[in-house]
Amino acid sequence: MLNRLQESDIKLLRVFYAVASCNGFTAAEPVLRMQRPNISAAIKKLEERLDLVLCHRGRGGFQMTKEGEVVFQETKRIFNSFDNFVFNLKTLHDDFSGHITLMLMSGLPKPLMNAVSLAVDSTMAKFDDIHINIQTRLYNEIEHVAVSGECHLVVSSFEMVKPESLVFHPLEVSTRGRLYAHQRHPLARQKDKPVEELKLEDYAAVGINGLSTANYVAEKQKQRLAIHTFSDSYESCLAAVMSGHYIGLLPDYIGQDPANQLVPVGGELFSFEHQLFVINGKNTILNPVLKYFIRELAHFAGQEMGTA
Repeated sequence: MLNRLQESDIKLLRVFYAVASCNGFTAAEPVLRMQRPNISAAIKKLEERLDLVLCHRGRGGFQMTKEGEVVFQETKRIFNSFDNFVFNLKTLHDDFSGHITLMLMSGLPKPLMNAVSLAVDSTMAKFDDIHINIQTRLYNEIEHVAVSGECHLVVSSFEMVKPESLVFHPLEVSTRGRLYAHQRHPLARQKDKPVEELKLEDYAAVGINGLSTANYVAEKQKQRLAIHTFSDSYESCLAAVMSGHYIGLLPDYIGQDPANQLVPVGGELFSFEHQLFVINGKNTILNPVLKYFIRELAHFAGQEMGTA
C-alpha cells in the first residue's frame, strides 16, 4: 500500500490519468508517446503500488473499476492543483503562460456557453502560450472547487450565503425561471386557476442541493413547496419533473423548451432570477490573463444574453 507519494508515483499517475481520460490504452498512446506494452506495464506497477485494481482490460474493452474511478478523480484534482501552482509561480516572474483551469456550473444556458467560448478564443489569441482546461461541476460543489485551489475561475450562479473566502465578479446577466410541471401532472390542468386556489404544498416537489431554501417559500401567499426529493443539477431536476410525479423550479431556457413538454404553474409565485458570476478563491492570483478573461466574458455575456 502507498504510504508516501514519490516522484515515480507521479509519473505512473500521469499514465493512468491519460489512459482514463482517453478511455483506453490504444487511444492514450499518441498522448503519452508510449507504446501499449509500456503503458500496460506502468498501470500494473501503479496498481501494485496502490494495492488496488484500477481497470479491467481485455476482449470486453477498457473499463475502470469503482476504485479506479476514485483514483482518477483524485488524480485530476492533484494535476489541476499542480497546473495552478505552476501558473501562479510563473505569474510571480511576469511570465503569463501555462494552463488555466476554468470550472463551469453544469446546466448553464447556451448563450452563456457561447460567451465562454468567445472569451476563451479571445484570451488565447491575446496570450500566445495559454491553454484553458474547461470542466464542469455540480452547483453544490462550486464553493469547494473555488476555495480549494482546484481551479482558477468558476462560472456559476450562487444563491447561498457568500463566504469571505470567495471573490465574486458579477457578469451583469442572470437566469430567470419559475415553477414547472409536466403536461401529465395534475397541476398542468389547473395552470389558469388563481394562485391561492392551487394549494401547491399538496404536491410533491423536487429540490436542488445547495439552492437556498428561500427559493421554495412564497411568504406573501403563505405557500411553501413540499420538497420530497432532491437532485444535484437542473438536468436531474428536469428528469424528475418530466416523470410527471414532481413539480420543480427550472430556468426558463429549460422549462420553455417544447421538447420537454412542461407548463409553468403558480404564475410569478415561485419565479426567480439568479445572478451569474465569475468566482475565484481569495488565494488565487488574478494576473493579467485572468483579469482579461473575466472582462471578456462579461462583455460577451452581455452580447449573448443581454443585460439583466
